[in-house]
Amino acid sequence: MLTLTKARKIADTALKHAHANNFKPLSIVVLDARAQRKVVLTEDNTSIKRAEVAFSKANGALAMGSGSRSLGKMAAERPAFIQAAMHIADGALVPVPGGVLIRQKGVVIGAVGISGDTSDNDEAAAVAGIEAAGFTADPGAA
Repeated sequence: MLTLTKARKIADTALKHAHANNFKPLSIVVLDARAQRKVVLTEDNTSIKRAEVAFSKANGALAMGSGSRSLGKMAAERPAFIQAAMHIADGALVPVPGGVLIRQKGVVIGAVGISGDTSDNDEAAAVAGIEAAGFTADPGAA
């Protein structure tokens, strides 16, 4: 189970990673396995929809059972499928890196979505947070 304490550790560590690497301001959303928001953190000076993008990266990963990096590959290979999935998800699916599944002993217990810097940097911050909390990060295959 993804506790609030662990979710906060994920978000706080992701933010520390971003600051240590001079990333742009981020929005970080940590969801549990039911896609319920455990933590929503938005830094000063982010654009007004960053948290929604972060949520949609995490939600899409949960909905499809795959990190958003894989969803990006699917979008390139099968755009009609991803468009249909986006429709079913009420638009809350962003197929670019930065939506990372949280696994514990192979089981998905949640997801992290980050938006604000490059997609690769967003993903790196999410992975750092997940691993610091003692879980396995699954960003999806390229």
